[in-house]
Amino acid sequence: MRRVTAVLLAAALGLTLAGTAGGPATADDPAVPRLHREGRHLVDQYGRIVVVHGLNLVWKRAPYAPPDTAAGFTTADADWLARYGFNGTRLGVLWAGVTPNAPGVADPAYFQKWDRVVDLLADRGIWMQFDQHQDMWNETYGGEGVPAWAAKRPFPFSLLPWIPLPFPEGYWTPEVSTVFDNFCANKGGIQDSWATYWTLVAAHYKDQPYSMGYDLMNEPWAGIEWPACMLGGCAATYSQELQPAMTKGLQAVRQVDPDNIVWWEPQQLSAGIQGPTFYKAVTGEANLGLSWHNYCFAVFLASAGVPLVNTDSCRGFTNNREDNALKQAATMGAVPLMSEWGATDNLNALGIDADVADQRQMGWMYWAYKHWDDPTTADDAQGLFTDDADLSTVKADKLRLLVRTYPQATAGTDLTYDYDTTTGDFTMSYRADPTIAAPTRIFVSPLTSPHGFDVTTSAGSAKVHGSYVDVTSGAAQEIHVTITPRP
Repeated sequence: MRRVTAVLLAAALGLTLAGTAGGPATADDPAVPRLHREGRHLVDQYGRIVVVHGLNLVWKRAPYAPPDTAAGFTTADADWLARYGFNGTRLGVLWAGVTPNAPGVADPAYFQKWDRVVDLLADRGIWMQFDQHQDMWNETYGGEGVPAWAAKRPFPFSLLPWIPLPFPEGYWTPEVSTVFDNFCANKGGIQDSWATYWTLVAAHYKDQPYSMGYDLMNEPWAGIEWPACMLGGCAATYSQELQPAMTKGLQAVRQVDPDNIVWWEPQQLSAGIQGPTFYKAVTGEANLGLSWHNYCFAVFLASAGVPLVNTDSCRGFTNNREDNALKQAATMGAVPLMSEWGATDNLNALGIDADVADQRQMGWMYWAYKHWDDPTTADDAQGLFTDDADLSTVKADKLRLLVRTYPQATAGTDLTYDYDTTTGDFTMSYRADPTIAAPTRIFVSPLTSPHGFDVTTSAGSAKVHGSYVDVTSGAAQEIHVTITPRP
């Protein structure tokens, strides 16, 4: 179901795409589960507004895909995600894994490693965003993501040994900043090779059910002018470097995949600094996404052991970042998704971010599902488990904040909802669209309703299926839904 005409497409583009196993094409079938953009919303194949509550799955060490082990990702993990209502994932399909040896030459074994995970997720109806994850470019600089052949040290820095620095300090060095400037300038054709990598990924996954598209580059660094980003948002970096680069990546995907969303990320510092971002719309492109990150600086300080840090300040910060994302997405003509946030055990900060996201009806991907020996993080408490190999070691208080009652798919418009993490009470209102031939579907947290729950609706009808409530209506009318856990 993934590959279809990938070989012919790759041949026409002069690419080498090995390992073409896969089922017949299904992308032309309107019932194929895929997300697209309508205004500021993600919308499914039936026309329902989809809110994603998901998790990041990025294996940052070679071979850049999780193994089929308890500490990696197995059927038990996929079942766990579905049980707790996580309907989305961000998968790190790394450039270093796709073309490890040369530009344009895909490694079929790498795709097979991810296809195993992809199939488990698709079988459970979990949406997938394919992510070109990178941190500080390559292992040379203490990071990961870019193949070794694409990570040659630039002159004159190569004359001296690299002095290792921890994440994220490595970004701030003249050498790593120069590497990103060289990428944006396409020195040595490096940006062309990156675009070719994206054509290969899109050719492989263009027909994948439950795809939500391609995240072109995780947290791109602004380059040598990065201090300007801290002062005013570095508008020139967007117009002269990031916008052209992301447009090239978009065009590379569109050569083989006209349908799936292509996601752009702002420059890295925008995740932790209250400043504007400056992407513009792309003429003729209707399926663009803004993949943005939210990391309150107070949490970073608390994670670093700075005493007396009050994370209550994160409420103002995350409100600012949410509003900036909505504004930036409107300017781009894109749908926004908070594709990274969290990375901490600080419950106060997590509750703030999740609550504010609900207020904006903002979908999200929490960082991260498991720690997976992450080499580039300021906090090793980012995962959901104390032991990656044992799902029973889940951090219960943290899970309670993330497993929320929420509308996964709404057959209508004007959606608002509210969830109380203490009581489990949930309210929702929307205007039903009877032309949509699928119900509104609400996931109810089993953590705040262990003894079941009661549902009332102001109109239409509701049916309970385990942890799900389906609401249907035969008229265009306002519907108010209340879900109350039983004592």
